[in-house]
Formats: sequence, structure tokens, C-alpha cells
Amino acid sequence: MDLAKAAFTAQGGEKFRAVQNMMLRGSVSLYPPNSPQSIPGSFSIVTANDKLRMEIDARPVIVFKQIYDGQQSYSSMPGVEVPPLSKYGLGVLSKYDQPGYKVSTIANKKKLRGFRIADPEGYTTDFYIDATNGRVMEFFLTYGGYIFGTANNKFKEVDGVLIPFSFSQRFEMPQGAFFAEYNVKEVKLNQTLGDDAFAIPR
Repeated sequence: MDLAKAAFTAQGGEKFRAVQNMMLRGSVSLYPPNSPQSIPGSFSIVTANDKLRMEIDARPVIVFKQIYDGQQSYSSMPGVEVPPLSKYGLGVLSKYDQPGYKVSTIANKKKLRGFRIADPEGYTTDFYIDATNGRVMEFFLTYGGYIFGTANNKFKEVDGVLIPFSFSQRFEMPQGAFFAEYNVKEVKLNQTLGDDAFAIPR
């Protein structure tokens, strides 16, 4: 609990918990399995509590869109699905001390301190934080039989909330590990979102 509280506080504490929605935009480099060559593109991620809209545009090679409207999930690429943000990572950290969430100890990773948060449905996220400042440097989740990992490299504070401005994601897929490196150029918190922001295409 001490580690979870330290991480929660480093993220901005109650200001972090009070964020209604977040929009991130920037550039992304995609690394397909077993390929040293990256594919450049742009990305946008919009989150609002349990809802998610993620778009990656790396034409002509990859155009990917995923939407989670709080109940249903949509992916433009069959078989490629990112778990709902409310089920892992920073979305879970904001609820670490709420009923139904369990915090437990896991082994440390080199200089990083580790802890695990399980949500009421049994999804677990393993967090690794910098012991000196409490910042979340890595987190991992197993979803649908695959491992999803995120590593944060650079942070900036926006309206009192700590935002990762440079981060990478690793997706373990049947064909191998898929990497994406994100550089955030624009952050907006607590915007007025349109009703169709998380509409699933029919």
C-alpha cells in the first residue's frame, strides 16, 4: 500500500484522480515483429474514465483504430485488441484504495520497486516505480493470454498531473513482439467531448 500510495501521489494525487478525460496527440514509431525497421506515424489517444479511443495512422502500412465505449470494444484490425484502459495501468492506480481493489507485493526489478493491483474482476497490473520519486516507470498486464507492457521515459506536469510524454508499449502477439514508441506533442485535460467521441462504427 505504501508503494501504491507513493505512485498515486507522484501522479498528482487527488488532481490525478479528478481528471475527467485526457487527450494525447503526437508521433509514433512502430516496430513490427522481428523487424529492426520502424514505421513512422501519428497517434491520438482519448480517455474518459473507462472509455478509450485510440488511433494510429502510419499510412500506407498501418491504420489502426480501437474504441472502448465503456461496455463494448471495437478494433479495426481483427485479433488486435488493446485491453480497456480502466483494467490496467494508471487507470487502475487511481482506484488503488477503493473497495474491491487489492494491492500486493511483487519482486523488485533492478532498482525499481514492484507492486501489483488487482481489480474486482481479477485483472492485475504489475507496477514498477522509481523508489526516489514514486514515478511509475513500467507496468505490465496479461490480457487475452498476451502480455502488454508500457515503459515511461519522460514526464511533464500538466495542471498538477504527471503525464508521460515519452513512452513505449510492447505487445506480445502470436507472430512475435510488436513495439510502439510514442512522443507526446499535445496534452489536453478535461475537455468537452462530443457525444460521438467513443461511438463504435456500425
